[in-house]
Amino acid sequence: MLLGGQHAEAILPLLDALGFAAKVASAELGVASATKMCRSVMIKGLEAMVVESFVAARAYGVEDNVLASLAETFPGIDWERQGTYFFQRVIQHGRRRAEEMIEAAATVREIGLDPLSAQGTAMRQAFMADLADAGALGDRQAARTDWRHDADRVLAAVARRGGRIQRLSPH
Repeated sequence: MLLGGQHAEAILPLLDALGFAAKVASAELGVASATKMCRSVMIKGLEAMVVESFVAARAYGVEDNVLASLAETFPGIDWERQGTYFFQRVIQHGRRRAEEMIEAAATVREIGLDPLSAQGTAMRQAFMADLADAGALGDRQAARTDWRHDADRVLAAVARRGGRIQRLSPH
């Protein structure tokens, strides 16, 4: 938890005693919030990009190629595990994250930059939240073991909505 403002240092010991992992960002108001919003553009954006990329790769039957390419480009990341984790987080928390990304987009817009990534992330998070709300992604709280199951559920939901999903190879 990032703290900010003139009383941030004073509240830190109390929050630590309550079990929070609190840290003072600045005595200046707004620094902690700006840090959180800018970080969210990256973190929630990565989730949205992985979900979108992996679902599309699954539809085209090229997920193994995409995963191999990602592993070559980013050798320190287990993309199978990371993909499953990101799907889990988006399915569980997509609605709240979409709303947060609307605020992150406003933060980016305030400096005069069009928040293209933040807006796209908000839309992808909301899309997944809509599917989860409709029950299309199974139990929100269930532990995910393979992102492919969730990608298949997304593809099935898109197809039911009249989408043009056509797999190029059988799964």
